[in-house]
Amino acid sequence: MKYQLVIFDWDGTLMDSVARIVACMRAAALDCGLPEPEAGAVRDIIGLSLRQAFPLLFGPLAEDEAEALLLAYRRHYLEPDGTPSPLFEGAADTVAGLHQSGYRLAVATGKAREGLDRVLLETGLGRYFHALRGADQARSKPHPLMLEQILDELRLTPAQAVMVGDSSYDLAMAEAIGMDRIGVTYGVHDSVKLCQHTPLTLIDDIRQLPRWL
Repeated sequence: MKYQLVIFDWDGTLMDSVARIVACMRAAALDCGLPEPEAGAVRDIIGLSLRQAFPLLFGPLAEDEAEALLLAYRRHYLEPDGTPSPLFEGAADTVAGLHQSGYRLAVATGKAREGLDRVLLETGLGRYFHALRGADQARSKPHPLMLEQILDELRLTPAQAVMVGDSSYDLAMAEAIGMDRIGVTYGVHDSVKLCQHTPLTLIDDIRQLPRWL
């Protein structure tokens, strides 16, 4: 087994939540009297922390404007009748299978830790992960602090782990510390963007990951 640890991004990699994120961001903007961002622009910032994403979508915001937008986004995201965000087909079985095969698993996500804990509980996947990092526990991707914290916690080196993600931010984060990385092509960024960060491979179905590993 080449790797001891597989680190997953969440949104766009394990959970098909992109449409929901886009819908919630656009609704939050309208609530706050801001111009409604294009769907493609919202897709492009998925993976960043919200605080880092806001200026890219709306330009500079005052602190109170950013806080109001953050609260509006979270309110829309937590509404039970919002756009559905299921796990990708095969994601649950893939995570469970890797765990059973002896891999240690972790999540490094642009979600806040509270949101991550919530979806892990809802999906039942929380029991499989050995370490978790949300955007409010470290610097935002593509800074590698999340990965460094996970490696520290599990007492592993970058060479013992692989990052799996759908955005250039995921792969750039791993690249920054010399960690191997695998891109998934069904999320927010296309293969051209992903290949800028020299992934080991690209996969178009999460069920391909165990065979590749």
